[in-house]
Amino acid sequence: MFDLNDLKSKNWFVKFSQALLNVSLVILGLILSYCLVRELYFIIRGVILGNNVHSVLENVLVFFLYFVFISMIVKYFCENYHFPLRYLIYVGITGSIRFILVNHENALDNFIFSLAILALVISYILLTPGLKRTHEERESNDQKP
Repeated sequence: MFDLNDLKSKNWFVKFSQALLNVSLVILGLILSYCLVRELYFIIRGVILGNNVHSVLENVLVFFLYFVFISMIVKYFCENYHFPLRYLIYVGITGSIRFILVNHENALDNFIFSLAILALVISYILLTPGLKRTHEERESNDQKP
């Protein structure tokens, strides 16, 4: 029933998949870093040239989206190959705010996206006690000899 060779072949596949994922995330991180710097250039240029406030704010929110995605990739490697849920909530909130700022013509859409932001904030608040408990458990485990 239990075949050691089958287990080794699955282990090899898992390691290969993990390595492929890691290389892909490093490449994605480099691409996002380039886009982050490019967006910073657009923000500075927009402020100097006196562009419309909405276009500058749109660029700022895109900048923060790139920043959060890069932070997620860094956190992925720091957290032993795990994406923290709170970063996905940050992306949802930032993306929804960006949509409201860019497409502000329809009041009903803005209201619906505001409700979505409220739901994300509530879910983050509900997630926060678990995050504090997990952080405290890590600290207590680190302090044990």
